[in-house]
Amino acid sequence: MKKRVIDGIEVQRSSGNVYADLGLPDAEKLKIKTGLVIEIRKAMRRLDLTQQAASKRMGIAQPKVSGMMRGDFSNLSERKLMDCLNRLGYDIEIKVKPAAEPVGHLMLAVA
Repeated sequence: MKKRVIDGIEVQRSSGNVYADLGLPDAEKLKIKTGLVIEIRKAMRRLDLTQQAASKRMGIAQPKVSGMMRGDFSNLSERKLMDCLNRLGYDIEIKVKPAAEPVGHLMLAVA
């Protein structure tokens, strides 16, 4: 990535995945899970759900919802997060296509 100096501070443009920029393992999965959790939070606000009501609707324990709202979703799989979104009234489509590069990428597109 290209670095430049702005107001005396060296900056670098993000790759689009902050987890990859930080060198974290499983950066693609973390980016997907973060996107799913953001949509869950939006749905909870839109439906005006408390954590308790959301936990019942999503079929997970309230402490897990609390953790998710604080950014701790390591104990929830991508599949479980998608299930939570389904239970909150979201459709999820998975599109598979050949990659332009030798190794493909995961991507979350929200409509």
